[in-house]
Amino acid sequence: MKTNLIIGTRQSLLALWQSNHIADLLRRQYPECTVTLKKIITKGDRILDVPLAKIGGKGLFTKELETALLEGEIDLAVHSLKDMPTILPEGLCLTAVTKRANAGDAFVSNKYASIETLPQGAVLGTSSLRRKAQLLAARPDLKIVDLRGNVDTRLRKLDDGQMDAIILAAAGLTRLGYTDRIREIIPHNFCLPAVGQGALAIECRTNNTEVRAMLNFLNDQPTKQATDAERAFLGLIEGGCQVPIGVHAVTEGDAVSIEAIIASLDGSTVLRDTIRGQAINAAELGKELGNKMLDQGGRAILAEIM
Repeated sequence: MKTNLIIGTRQSLLALWQSNHIADLLRRQYPECTVTLKKIITKGDRILDVPLAKIGGKGLFTKELETALLEGEIDLAVHSLKDMPTILPEGLCLTAVTKRANAGDAFVSNKYASIETLPQGAVLGTSSLRRKAQLLAARPDLKIVDLRGNVDTRLRKLDDGQMDAIILAAAGLTRLGYTDRIREIIPHNFCLPAVGQGALAIECRTNNTEVRAMLNFLNDQPTKQATDAERAFLGLIEGGCQVPIGVHAVTEGDAVSIEAIIASLDGSTVLRDTIRGQAINAAELGKELGNKMLDQGGRAILAEIM
């Protein structure tokens, strides 16, 4: 067993919370092991004045961490699973997926209790095309503006009065102690979450069998099966931040249920479907649902976007 582990992490407060959480779990599991953090700045952290969809989508918050892994500077990287591309660089693998926190999107406002109570023409901030498309489908009257930055920065823009409400991942707010800012967890029939939202991903070198064995205890099988289904769906559709796709899977014993949407950018068209089957076949079910939705009109929606 290694006696020293270096975790690569982004520098945001949320990324540091997540990496410190994993570090604490490792120290508890392996008291003789020294665990340290190495802070790394990613492209997504450097470019904050441009919408995510215009600068590349998936991989913006992982590439530099993955380079550090491949070059041996770090032993593992901690990511929000929703930030990870479905195809990893050669030599790297997704070693563990932690137990999922609340996967939902949170409505945050200092004036209003829910999206339904927002007045006509209210200004709502989000950096996600997925959220924008689904919200516009239900409330086309809203003025949705791009919102970038760390959680603290986004909350500050709301508090400064730049917008009437913002949408953030519930898990991130809870992890940073901002549960009291959540006015509503948006129902999934209103806005499906992003692939992997609420779960943490641990990435390491494929050939580093010693570290991979040490990380096995972090893996939560029900979450892994559910997110395997979601990532398989996304991988088939080939969507990233540039395409409004939402998908959420839930395991119940030996079964898994998957719900997904493919939407046009303006929310005028939203295709929604579900599938259910054995959890052991989660990834295959995700692909099956993806193929079904592409044939039902998803391919036409994506053609207009791409």
